[in-house]
Amino acid sequence: MGLQWMLLTYAVAAEAAIFLLISLPSPKLVKTRIVSLISLILQPLMFIVPFAGFQLLDIYWKYEHRLTCTSEICTASERDRYEKSMYKSQRNVILCASACLLYWCIYHVCRYYKDIQNLEEVEKRYKKL
Repeated sequence: MGLQWMLLTYAVAAEAAIFLLISLPSPKLVKTRIVSLISLILQPLMFIVPFAGFQLLDIYWKYEHRLTCTSEICTASERDRYEKSMYKSQRNVILCASACLLYWCIYHVCRYYKDIQNLEEVEKRYKKL
């Protein structure tokens, strides 16, 4: 299970770096090249959304079938273990949500840049007429 979370963590880090790259101001030619390159990467990067969704379902299933430690019979170490697993689950939910949110942001920023380029081309054509 740890490998899946490591993969998701690296994917979120890569998405954050990509989002930072496309949101920083840069010259128009460089921005155009970067956006076109990232647009080509977006389709294979789409695997992160169903993967994060599957991980969310796994967290939910484990949460529903988790042994609770609320009685007086539980020892301090069992309570600590239970609380640690709850914190890990919460961290992983945030990780899955941020993976989907970053993908959505990257997709829309690229789409907006392409729309702007198309509008600029239309404006050039009208100015030539």
